[in-house]
Amino acid sequence: MRECFVRRRRTLLGVAMAVAVLGVAVPPAAASHASGVVRPDDRRLAYEGHWGRSASAATTVNSGARLSFRFAGDTVRALFDVSTVTVPAQVHVSVDGGPKRRYDVDRGELPITATGRGPHAVVISVKDVNSRVERWTPPLETGVTLTGIRGRVLPEPRHRAPELAFYGDSITQGVMALCDVNTSDCADGTAAYPTLVADALRARLTQVGFGRQGVIRTGNGGVPAAAGAYGWNYAGSAASSDRGADVIVVNQGTNDAAYGSAEFRPAYLAYLRQLRAAAPRARILALRPFSGAHAEDIAAVVAELADRRVEFVDTTGWLSAEATDGDFHGDLHPSEQGHRKVAARLTALITPGDPR
Repeated sequence: MRECFVRRRRTLLGVAMAVAVLGVAVPPAAASHASGVVRPDDRRLAYEGHWGRSASAATTVNSGARLSFRFAGDTVRALFDVSTVTVPAQVHVSVDGGPKRRYDVDRGELPITATGRGPHAVVISVKDVNSRVERWTPPLETGVTLTGIRGRVLPEPRHRAPELAFYGDSITQGVMALCDVNTSDCADGTAAYPTLVADALRARLTQVGFGRQGVIRTGNGGVPAAAGAYGWNYAGSAASSDRGADVIVVNQGTNDAAYGSAEFRPAYLAYLRQLRAAAPRARILALRPFSGAHAEDIAAVVAELADRRVEFVDTTGWLSAEATDGDFHGDLHPSEQGHRKVAARLTALITPGDPR
């Protein structure tokens, strides 16, 4: 018995020495398990929206992106890489369906607590990723980069849900939804119409809005125009496919007001064709911008496309331009009230499993 123990101990020591001498790396999964940290690519973590994911990090530059998971015990810790951040993103954290709490992602660790042993459900939703600093070409100056969850994370129940994708500019991003200053404190992607529609329909959400962007005009923070940004989380990181999307909502054109029809129409047509090629079965809703910019052009392009599952949505009258009515902060950006009005209209238009 003693000889067996001695031989086993010598074998283990030999392996340890070989690892030390040869520089053999400990497999990431083993290291993750040993440290109690769940890696960002673990299947127990459920992501919505555009996240660039690997074993070491999950990164998003989009307001409205979210992550959900379950855990046992009373505390877990979300771990972040903020080494290149100059303007921290803001997130909301909700535990067990409770109120959202706002945090700036300006440190490497965020404790998340709950009452009781659980299991508990957590949703981390990105409130705002500032549109004024570099958020496209790494090193990113803003965004959310998760490096793991430390704690007892449980399997996440999976169920089939409708998939909705929204592509647009600062309005889709939720800029100035809370107040009339273009800052992260006044912006809230979770209060914008894409999140409201997805929640109303219990759908999975992809929400991609970039300030200043159009189908011709490039966005703030180094972001390309709509066609160049489509299909990417950020530069060099390919986004998940929209092939399974049930509905895609496009709200572009507001920032292209300076361009004439001769330039705008072919660019918008090419963009719709790009979306259709990526999502062959999706219902595509091309919104008239709330400002009315290029409304006739968009209607004409949809007619030219002659695709029965691509629809022009006339938003005339959805929002009031009267300052006293409170639908806008400034001239272009809907308030929380305005976003709720838009969401109610779109929710009525979108029916999961629509056979058309």
